[in-house]
Amino acid sequence: MLIFDGDYPVNVAARLNADLTQPIKAVRSAPAAGMAGEDLGYQTELMASVPEQRRAGIAAFIGKLTARIHRPGAQLWGHRSGELAYAETWGQIAYYRIMERRGHYRILRSAADLTRHMRRWEAAERAGTGFDDLPVGVILGLEGADPILDTESLEEYHAAGLRIVSLTHYDTSAYGHGTGTGTEGGLFPPAGRLLADMRRLGIVLDATHASDATITQALDRFDGPVIATHQNCRALVPGERQFPDRILRAIIERDGVIGVSMDTAMLYRGGIDWANVVGLKRPFGKADVTLDDLADHVDHICQLAGDARHAGIGGDTDGQGGRAGAPAEIDTVVDYRRLADVLARRGYDGDQVSDVMYRNWVRLFSRHLAG
Repeated sequence: MLIFDGDYPVNVAARLNADLTQPIKAVRSAPAAGMAGEDLGYQTELMASVPEQRRAGIAAFIGKLTARIHRPGAQLWGHRSGELAYAETWGQIAYYRIMERRGHYRILRSAADLTRHMRRWEAAERAGTGFDDLPVGVILGLEGADPILDTESLEEYHAAGLRIVSLTHYDTSAYGHGTGTGTEGGLFPPAGRLLADMRRLGIVLDATHASDATITQALDRFDGPVIATHQNCRALVPGERQFPDRILRAIIERDGVIGVSMDTAMLYRGGIDWANVVGLKRPFGKADVTLDDLADHVDHICQLAGDARHAGIGGDTDGQGGRAGAPAEIDTVVDYRRLADVLARRGYDGDQVSDVMYRNWVRLFSRHLAG
């Protein structure tokens, strides 16, 4: 069974000085030279490296670029200016590029790229030869639009392979309110220009991390493709980080895909305080959230849609705390395969399981990956 991971912020592991070309055991145990003491524990929790992605059958993933501007009252660290966020983003793009040059990744810039890439992986799966010699595909996505300074900078990113943009991350961005604000604020005036530029360039809008008002207003102004790379269901888990059914339905009506996040803070039915994300403490243990909880969100999306063509995996691999922040059965990304068994036990047939595990994402980007 192949997998398409809808959210993997590679920059998290890279900032920890992790060598993602190594097996996961080596990544976890390597001395973290030059790292602050509080970061050492996180490195031992990382779930993904290139060899581990290949072992999992992760044919492709959405690789995130993340850099924000710090504003008064913001909870999370950020840069002093948009120019510094811009520079940070190009550093992350450079990392993906060198990983591509070394044969570890392949940046997928067009639907034709995706088609050729998936044919190689599907052929290897049929032949049973394994994936050790294949690059893992990556579609670049920007999580939070602060690094987009103007039309010219967006065009530069697009030329480098950027194909997905979310307007916000935690707190506010230059374009609107995100999650972790405790407010219901919406878009800011510059969002109109950005959305128009995205539509012109064929860039997909990622609804993830937007406040309810922000994404509602954005959907009114943007008639292009919309997805949610890692977003769960508020009907099952309370809190502003999840979406209510009306927004999930709006994405489904646009023929979008919603990647269900492995983040246990988004799966714990008791809920947490998303308006206070700094120093977030999970009021539960790893054993308290399982893949059945994740499958509940997949099933909820499928029930809203009336089919299994709009739900996918949105792991947020290593962006949510690594294995410590993943469901009980998950140690590395290889264990994402276990979701297929859970869905099969619930009555999903083979085609439906394959749709959720990877084909829904592939179909969407086969239509909307503009070169």
